[in-house]
Amino acid sequence: MLIDGIKSRPVYPGLKADAFAKHHVFAADGEGANAIVDLYRKSKANINGRVTIVYATTMPGEPALAEALVGLQPEAIHVLPSIVTAVRRLSGILANSRMGTRIYASGSETMIGHVVQTAQDFGMDPAAVLTEHRGTASRRVQCVHCKGFTENVTTNIVACAHCGEHLLVRDHYSRRYAAFMGVSAEAEAKGELPEIIEVFK
Repeated sequence: MLIDGIKSRPVYPGLKADAFAKHHVFAADGEGANAIVDLYRKSKANINGRVTIVYATTMPGEPALAEALVGLQPEAIHVLPSIVTAVRRLSGILANSRMGTRIYASGSETMIGHVVQTAQDFGMDPAAVLTEHRGTASRRVQCVHCKGFTENVTTNIVACAHCGEHLLVRDHYSRRYAAFMGVSAEAEAKGELPEIIEVFK
């Protein structure tokens, strides 16, 4: 059973333009593109300085979203086929960034988690990354037993993609691993599982 009020559960306040930033770096996947477009519509006057966009196309129908980002005419835009490649490109960009760089992350929780994690790897305060969740609520889950990751989880119970253990998906979130924790759903009675329902659509 999921538990409300766990303090590690991420909160995504929404994107807000930093008028004092010298370089705006946006990283998004899926419908996160719409969050960037909406920010431009509301606050374009406050988006001064250089703009770089890194966008991961992870679902069908996203070429149109990528085109919308191109239409914003950023200084640089990188459209990549997966979150993994997008995060690698983001790392390269941050490695060459200077003081005054502001990072924005939007889209799936998986994408946001990876962006925050990457920013932290470069010495930034995770709270300094502006975030907005858009689109799928599917989760990246780490098995506490084998430490493997299962992607795009939408149900309360999931079989670990690595060891096969049936996991109860908890609301406990690890910023270190950018994933929710999954614990054995059969710990007390092997073979007896709670009802499997879709809860993260």
